[in-house]
Amino acid sequence: MSFLKNHPFAVEAFFESSLVLTFAIPKEELIHLIPECLSLELLNDKWAFLAVAIVKTKHLRPKGFPKFMGNNFILTGYRIFVRYTNNAGKRLRGLYIIKSETDSKKMEYLGNIFTHYNYTTTDINIENLREGLSVSSSQSGLNIRVETDGENIPLPWNSPFVDWKEARRFAGPLPFTFTYDAGKKEVLIIEGVRENWIPEPVNVTAYNIPLLKTLQLGKSILANAFIIRNIPYFWKKGKTEKWNQ
Repeated sequence: MSFLKNHPFAVEAFFESSLVLTFAIPKEELIHLIPECLSLELLNDKWAFLAVAIVKTKHLRPKGFPKFMGNNFILTGYRIFVRYTNNAGKRLRGLYIIKSETDSKKMEYLGNIFTHYNYTTTDINIENLREGLSVSSSQSGLNIRVETDGENIPLPWNSPFVDWKEARRFAGPLPFTFTYDAGKKEVLIIEGVRENWIPEPVNVTAYNIPLLKTLQLGKSILANAFIIRNIPYFWKKGKTEKWNQ
């Protein structure tokens, strides 16, 4: 029944909010984390990027099913920005997921049946503050605090981006997500579809992301941070193809 993991049907959901922090990391530190079929999405041939996304999701369900059959949960996803050249010769921009956490045991169970994302369950708390947003998890040690109100928010200190326009190219999510079966040399391509996706810059006042230390990414630099709110989203049925070396 392993074919079930290949996203066998389209899925839709509603994002109440999606907060994404993107870190610039020297390419040498990330290259070993992606499969052979993918290449890193680079800036100035130096910086690769890892995004941490905290998504508050409602009514996730097979596309076309009624909302009451959907699942509500919070997801924390850790993703690397990558490129893949498909068999038609088209270069696709997308994400490679290295870790997924949720606050829902049901989502962990179903997610691990129908995806390769290896969900684990942890506590995740999102608190709306007067000036912004707080994300915390006592179990995983994740803590993020951002200011969402205000004009002329500066780029994070030492960001490699020259301005927010350039930074928005790495706001995520990108059009595609990739999974690779090394034994079969098969690439699974999942395409996401969104509307009215307008990321708003936020000011990160504090963060602690233990995974960066676990992966020994000592040279990571906070490069940008965005939030979107109240967006419908859906994923098409997954497609697989043989990887042509």
